[in-house]
Amino acid sequence: MDTAIILAGGKSKRMGLDKQFLMVDDQWMLEHIAEQLKPLFKKIIIVSNKPEQYQDCPYRVVQDQFKDFGPVAGIHAGLKYSSSRYNYIIACDMPFVNIPYIQYMQKIIRDSPQEIDAVITKFGEWLEPFNAFYSKSLIRKIEKNIEQGKRRVAFILEGSNVIYIEEKKARVFSPGWEMFMNLNTPEDLESYLACIDGGKSYGCCKQTPHP
Repeated sequence: MDTAIILAGGKSKRMGLDKQFLMVDDQWMLEHIAEQLKPLFKKIIIVSNKPEQYQDCPYRVVQDQFKDFGPVAGIHAGLKYSSSRYNYIIACDMPFVNIPYIQYMQKIIRDSPQEIDAVITKFGEWLEPFNAFYSKSLIRKIEKNIEQGKRRVAFILEGSNVIYIEEKKARVFSPGWEMFMNLNTPEDLESYLACIDGGKSYGCCKQTPHP
């Protein structure tokens, strides 16, 4: 469990610019996320569709093996290039890293009496595919799904040994669901900047749960 994977692909259509290169206080958002993760993870992998832009990056940068398959292909690439069995995965547009929650998920994995494939959080009936742990045991299943044209992360989890954390428990760590906030639009970014610039609580930020 010593590897974190940051997914930096995506088309960023709603943002109007490539989100993997968002700048906050003269720093890439991606770098901000990586620095928060460094105390917990010895290795950080970035999955990007523009690896040439990372020539001076201190982290390992890899590309999707399967093109145009979205986050599923990013998860696959990260797991394939990782040397860790269990890997923490987050998207590059999720600025609020919740270390206690990550440690909680790690404890779930350590305490499990059997091998598990993933630890995923639920938002009501929706699954939160990021801010989650995935096992390398899922690689072949992802490949089979891609061969069948299945793009949704949920397909990976169907029939897999997954531990789901219910919303009520997750909100103990993040009452406003900030740790799942993702910056999809300029308005989301403006809201986030208002939070950090004003020194306010994270609760002032609009939340955008993953469908």
